[in-house]
Amino acid sequence: MRTAPLDKPDFLTLAAERLRPEPPHLEDALANPRGDHSLDDVPLIYPLSPKPAAVLVPVVMREEPALLLTERSVHLRQHSGQIAFPGGRVDPTDASILDAAFREAQEEIGLDSRFIAPLGYLDAYLSTTNYLVVPVVARISPSYTLSLNPHEVADTFEVPMSFLMDPARHELHSREWKGKLRRYYAMPYEGHYIWGVTAGIIRNLYERLYSV
Repeated sequence: MRTAPLDKPDFLTLAAERLRPEPPHLEDALANPRGDHSLDDVPLIYPLSPKPAAVLVPVVMREEPALLLTERSVHLRQHSGQIAFPGGRVDPTDASILDAAFREAQEEIGLDSRFIAPLGYLDAYLSTTNYLVVPVVARISPSYTLSLNPHEVADTFEVPMSFLMDPARHELHSREWKGKLRRYYAMPYEGHYIWGVTAGIIRNLYERLYSV
């Protein structure tokens, strides 16, 4: 169990060794995807045809690294008020997953690419809303500046990586979904309820870097 503060050399070394250097291939990702179904082994109905999406997993390179998260606007039709990573659907004009993640970060929170240095990719994540989300892990300069789009993002906040990479913080909660009780990861932090896809991606980051 991780309890000590996590430092920059530790995180960067593990990221270089254990993150995917390229995004997962679509065929491989769909063969056995991680996702909201994984904890309860809910069978998937094939063929799968999810919409491609990308999120930025922004790790701020402070003395103790921290993850930058957003609180979605309450005015959004889907997932309003939830905690999320900057990201969204891959547009036809996006040249790559990386370009999509950069574009969404700029559009949602005004995070300019000059503050972002990609480190690698996590496994694709299949959401219950039929998105196949590819997370791009990146180091973020602590001198970053933001300009939030109020139509999409109500607020941003940082969470120490030592908190999120501690498996004791990965609580298993449950709620009813389409008539069945479903489990999911949740990581409550100072009044913020981190859960669902966001918590699932954080769990994947922990498994790739620290549970080996």
